[in-house]
Parts: sequence; C-alpha cells; structure tokens
Amino acid sequence: MSTHTSERVRSASPGRSNGQWLVDGHAPLNHNEEFKGVENPLNVRARIDEYARQGFDSIAEDDLYGRFRWLGIYTQRKQGIDGGRTGTLSAEELSDRYFMMRIRVDGGRLTTEQTRVIAGISNEFARGTADISDRQNIQLHWIEIESVPEIFRRLESVGLSTTTACGDTPRVFLGSPVAGVAADELIDSGPVLESITSRYVGSEEVANLPRKFKTSVTGNPSLDALHEINDVSFVAVEHPELGIGFDLWVGGALSTTPRLSERLGAFVTVEQVPDVWFGVVRIFRDYGYRRLRNKARMKFLLADWGPEKFRQVLQDEYLGYELADGPAPKPATGSADHVGVHEQKDGRLYVGLAPTVGRISGDVLAGLADAAEAAGSERLSLTPHQKVVVLDVDPARLDAFLAAVEPLGLTATPSPFRRHTMACTGIEYCKLAFVNTKDTARTVIGELEKRFDGETIDTPITLHVNGCPNSCARIQTADIGLKGQLMKSKDGADEFAYQVHLGGRLAENQNGEPGFGRTVRGLKVSADDLPDYVERVVRSFLAERDGAETFAEWAHRAEEDSLK
Repeated sequence: MSTHTSERVRSASPGRSNGQWLVDGHAPLNHNEEFKGVENPLNVRARIDEYARQGFDSIAEDDLYGRFRWLGIYTQRKQGIDGGRTGTLSAEELSDRYFMMRIRVDGGRLTTEQTRVIAGISNEFARGTADISDRQNIQLHWIEIESVPEIFRRLESVGLSTTTACGDTPRVFLGSPVAGVAADELIDSGPVLESITSRYVGSEEVANLPRKFKTSVTGNPSLDALHEINDVSFVAVEHPELGIGFDLWVGGALSTTPRLSERLGAFVTVEQVPDVWFGVVRIFRDYGYRRLRNKARMKFLLADWGPEKFRQVLQDEYLGYELADGPAPKPATGSADHVGVHEQKDGRLYVGLAPTVGRISGDVLAGLADAAEAAGSERLSLTPHQKVVVLDVDPARLDAFLAAVEPLGLTATPSPFRRHTMACTGIEYCKLAFVNTKDTARTVIGELEKRFDGETIDTPITLHVNGCPNSCARIQTADIGLKGQLMKSKDGADEFAYQVHLGGRLAENQNGEPGFGRTVRGLKVSADDLPDYVERVVRSFLAERDGAETFAEWAHRAEEDSLK
C-alpha cells in the first residue's frame, strides 16, 4: 500500500460479500442499493413536474432522500437545530422543506449569459444565495419544489443543468480554470474534458455507482485541479516519444479515511482519454464495494488491489490494449488559484478575483457579468479554491474593471488570509455539520487582517474550515485545517470548536511530496479563540522557519508547544 495511504484505510473482509457486481452479483445489500436497483435514478426527473404541482408532502421518500441527489438536489438543514443534535436526529428530522441545489459547471467555465441566468434564479427562487464551492459548482439554497421545473427550464435554456451534480454518479469534473488561455499551459484541457462530459454525463451506464466519483483534468503546470484527491485524474505531461498527453492517477479522496491518489505509470494520449475515463469508472461500477456506504469509495478498492493490478484490469478487461508507460508530472510552477492579473497567450488578460470563502449572491453574479462584458469579456471560470477568474479582459479596460468589481466584494489583490481561506457550507444549511463555518471564517479573516496589518507574509498559508469530519473543505491538505466539532464551555454548554490539522500539502502548493496534516494531541480550539490561535501559530512559524521553509515543512518538524 502507498506510503501516502491513511492507516485507517482497511482491506475488505475476506470471505464476505462486499457487493462487487462482477464478484458477488447484483443483490442489494443496503437500502441505497435497493432503490438504485429499482430504476435508473435519473428517471426521477419525469416526476418533478408532478411533485411541483402537488407540493412537498407528495414527494416519495426514496425520491426525496435518494434519487433527487441525481438531479443535484438535497434537503437543507432545518433552521434552529443546534450542532449537538446533528448526530442524533434522522435525516427526516434534520431536513427542512427547502432544498440546496447544486448547478453543475464542469471545468468551472461559464459564459456571462449563463452567469446572469444563475443570478436571476438566485434572486427569484433562492433568497439571493449563491456559493462558489471548491468543486467549481454554484450552490443555491432555499429552493422550493414548486420552483424546480422553472429553474431547470432556465438552466437548460443556456446549456446548464444539475444532472448528476450529486448522487452515486460522476460528479462535476474539475478542470483548469484557465484552460485555453494560459500562456504557460502544456495543453488546452478544455476539449478533453468536454469530450468526456458530452459522452457520459447522464448516461445510464454510469448512473449507478457504489458512491460518488470525482474527476480532474488539467493541462496547466500549476497543477490546479487537485489531481491527488480525485477518483481519476488526467495531468498533462510530455512523453519523450509520443508528445503531449496525460499521466493517469486513480483512487484519491478525503473524508474520514483520507487517501491520496496514485500514479498508474500509464501515459494516456488525448484521443484515449474518454475511453480510459470510461474504463476506470466502469471498474468502480463493477468491482467497487457496495455493502457499506462508508467503505464504498474507489480508494478502498485501490488500497486492496494496488496500482499494478488496477492498471492490468483496466487494460485487459476494459480497454483491450496496453497503455504506454509515461513520465510523472513536473513540480508545480505558478499559482494554482490564479488570483491576480495575468497575461493570456493572445495578449488579453485573465483576472483572478477573491470573494470571501466563496460566498457571493445573485446580485454579485449579475454585477460581475456586467463588469466582465464592459471589459470585453463574455466568459469566466470558477476555481476549486472558491475563487472566480474573468477571462479575455481588454488590457485598456483593466483599471475600470477592477474598480467595478471592488464594490461587489471581489478583489484581485486580497490579503493573504482572504486569499488562502476556504470554508464549507457548515451548520447554516448542511445536515451533517456541527458548527458554523462561513461566518467563523469571515470573522477570523477580518481579525487577522487587522493584527497583521502592515506586516509582510511572503509565503502562502492556507486555512480551511470544515463543519464536520467529511472534509468538503479539504482540511487534511491545508496548512491549517480546522475540523468542526463541539466542546463544552466552562458553564457546561455546547460551543463551536475545531480540531486542528497542521501541515497538509498538495503538489500545487509545496515543493516536496504531498501529504496530510498532523494533529496535536488534545488540541481543540473554540470558535471564539480561533483568531488568537491562528495568529499565534502563524507567528511561531514566521519566527522559527528555516530560510525558505514552507509552513507545511515547519509544521511537521516543529515541537508541539509551537503548534498550540
């Protein structure tokens, strides 16, 4: 097993059915497998109009808590339920009569027309909510079932959808936000990504997977699409004989059993990418573990098989040919979040803007579309770092553009703390969360900006805030990762608190091997104490670092007293 594999990842129990279709047959071993076996979950779309006419109470339970996910819809958390009851109440008790809706934006790419349509949906049907997720999606809240058909109609009118944005399916595909425009890219990965999505998103052949399946494709040397933590990733490399193609990685995921993906050592040509992707996802479909939901991700299969067997099965059973051996990606260069002003290969500019922890609104989206068009642009990209990049900006209109987006809460020159902080949805809307995240992160950013005002922090220090152990905000790969939980205050009441992970890193943001953060024994930090704690550990790093040492390098060698 890889040295990057968490010790908590365990092999399947020998001699017991794990629900592998090509080993154990298709007999369902839990209720999720039962309802998926009744029909293609995407068929729920045909019932949406009727549910909209008859109202929330008419929705069948397996549709409400199951198949709706295949359309990017989850019930959101009922307001007023504190974090102490998150783990004790059922989904029905935690659920409100409103929905979170996830709009699928593969590669993060939007036109200004699409952006303006989402803005209208946000303001008319979602109480103005809109969050940029770290999967390059837009998430809306407060959606009522009666509004869903009209929302779908508007999205589809501009080529958008929510199809398989959630569920046991191929989720939104991560891609380089600056594909096709970056002057230093090895290859424009946009057409490659489009070739997969156009063939397979919504296909019944991949609509019933053991669990969610995440994809990443990039041709950018900054390694900006998080290839180490996706189920399958294609990273552009140059083969000495075959030219530019992709290095194949599989089996990455975080959550409570984190595992970094592994190289198969296989070189994939541009033409082979769709077939190879389809082969990998079918391996997961046919051999993935379906008995236990918490052991159903592809990382568990790879942990048991190893990369050599995985590659052999892919070639022998699914491709019918051998892939060439190929080189590993070179160390990352440039900035993976693309914040700031950058020259495109055609002489125009792309401008990376930072909202605060991805929280925007319908009005912000509408204003951004207006500002982009006034600057000569008709397209923008969402990033896996909860940022937004406007492409094709006319250099002569740059200053006017930057002035126009500043009142929207968007800046190309954010503080280090605003730039490098992410937060998941948290208890505000998520049924799995224990604590608040967005407001907590915003408070911490504001405090740190005051306390470090005028001081220079010359190296990125990432801060990721998560509301539960599932790591939607990638806490194990952050310099400072905060996992939400509850602790008792001095008077015995529950209060928001965070377990601390220090020194996580991916290839995009450090020079050495990627790896997970370390935890400090017994360290929990209350939400009120977070600004003091983060300031303290950052100042310890700045005082103790050795030359150009990164925060992650320091955190893994530092004494525990320096980390408290």
